[in-house]
Amino acid sequence: MQLVNPIKTLKHYRLADLQHDLPAGLSVFLVALPLCLGIALASGAPLFSGLVAGILGGIVVGTLSGSELSVSGPAAGLAVIVADSIVKLGTFEAFLVAVMLAGAIQVALGWFKAGRFSSLFPDSVIKGMLVGIGIVIILKQIPHALGRDNDYEGEFEFSQLADGENTISEIYRAFVTASPGAVLISILSIIVLIFWERVAGRGYKFFKNLPAALTVVFIGVIFNQLYLVYFPDWYLGDNNEHMVRVPIMKAGQSITSIFDFPDFSSLANPAVYGVAATIALVASLETLLNLEASDRLDPLRRNSSTNQELIAQGMGNIFSGLLGGLPITSVVVRTSANVFGGGKTRVSAITHGVLLLCAVALAGAMLNHIPLACLAALLIMVGYKLAKPALFISIYREGLNQFVPFIVTVIGIVFTDLLIGISVGTVIGLLYVLYSNSRATFRVIRDGDKVLIKFQKDIYFLSKPQLKETLQSLKRGDRVYVDGRHANFIDHDIVNMLTDFSVTANMQGIHYELNEIFLNKQYVKEHASLREAITGE
Repeated sequence: MQLVNPIKTLKHYRLADLQHDLPAGLSVFLVALPLCLGIALASGAPLFSGLVAGILGGIVVGTLSGSELSVSGPAAGLAVIVADSIVKLGTFEAFLVAVMLAGAIQVALGWFKAGRFSSLFPDSVIKGMLVGIGIVIILKQIPHALGRDNDYEGEFEFSQLADGENTISEIYRAFVTASPGAVLISILSIIVLIFWERVAGRGYKFFKNLPAALTVVFIGVIFNQLYLVYFPDWYLGDNNEHMVRVPIMKAGQSITSIFDFPDFSSLANPAVYGVAATIALVASLETLLNLEASDRLDPLRRNSSTNQELIAQGMGNIFSGLLGGLPITSVVVRTSANVFGGGKTRVSAITHGVLLLCAVALAGAMLNHIPLACLAALLIMVGYKLAKPALFISIYREGLNQFVPFIVTVIGIVFTDLLIGISVGTVIGLLYVLYSNSRATFRVIRDGDKVLIKFQKDIYFLSKPQLKETLQSLKRGDRVYVDGRHANFIDHDIVNMLTDFSVTANMQGIHYELNEIFLNKQYVKEHASLREAITGE
């Protein structure tokens, strides 16, 4: 596999797509800006490192990506790992070396086509991940919408380490301490977003061409300045507590002075390689999961290249480590904002990266007047679109074998954190799927004293309890026929149980007959054909 030429990835781009991609890129930028800063803060890293990761996630990964809609940047799911790793390695500069090594590992994973493992995750778990993240986005943004900005943007954990609260208690305290100014901005922003979307959907060009996200930001800034003049008690201020806070370069400060660079002498430290492997594994897993999710959100139903995406992520992390950035992954929140913002191609992701770069270089002072309350409204709408109530009903109607893994994943994400929730949901989901499938491996048909136990497909040890119950329910005088013709493979435990039961059946007066009960039917057929060819029998 070779790296995709960045020029070739854009050769089919149409200028007509700009009317969709530029507004979508702006929406993603407004969502990503506070998230980049918040995740850096939670990671115990310099604030600028989050912006570096966001810029490179948009421009570098966006260009090389295996997906047209996936958007990458620093991920909340890695915040704890990053914070622990910095402490473990002693310096942030040593940690940057681990980020570069993690990128190299990801490139190797993509080269050896490890992306194929993303297909192992059940559809129900992927759907549960999207809905769970949608609910978490809403719950975590409610305090910001009410003016309680104690916790950083981008936090996904149920238990909040920063202040000892959890998601539910934080919402309660937010209602108790609600700021009227923030509440009014949030409500107006949500109303405008709903109105804008409906009117734009009817074909009005003004509303289609002007991004709703930009309008919401203007509302937040203007209302907050009006508070200062007419309602001073409602004024949210221009401080770190309630506003976006982009680091601003001081007069005379060199551009290189705001970057951190890796300390390559730390390559002699064995711990660096362990941290690199951990980051590569977790970041790749989160990326592959998000890529599956982004394909499901894509209105055009395009299939992303998972291996190309791993290479793109690896290249992004190599550059991020080199320039002082946090680890990069594909992120559901940004990707969802891109899809619901109307993005069509990778240009929207690249646009968001360019805007982040411009924000750092040119517009920091201006952006620092944006209240977090209006950005919370943007995220709440993204969360709602991910977790619409109709989705629960739709998946429930698909049957319990789909709904149970789905709801377990949702609950796991909401009440733990993103990575733990996905892991628990995936494990339980896979077990439930296996259990459900095991119950459909055979049928029992009774006609008077005649009983047919018919294997419908390959049968494994998971079917053993149900099959054992079936055998124990047989009565004296039953005539039992076990038909294994439709199973190419029958587990060793199943074969032993069926053959052992022949003794029990004889003692209980049950006529018991087995037909083609072998461990490997295909092997038996091939062996028989070979024997026939050799002996002529």
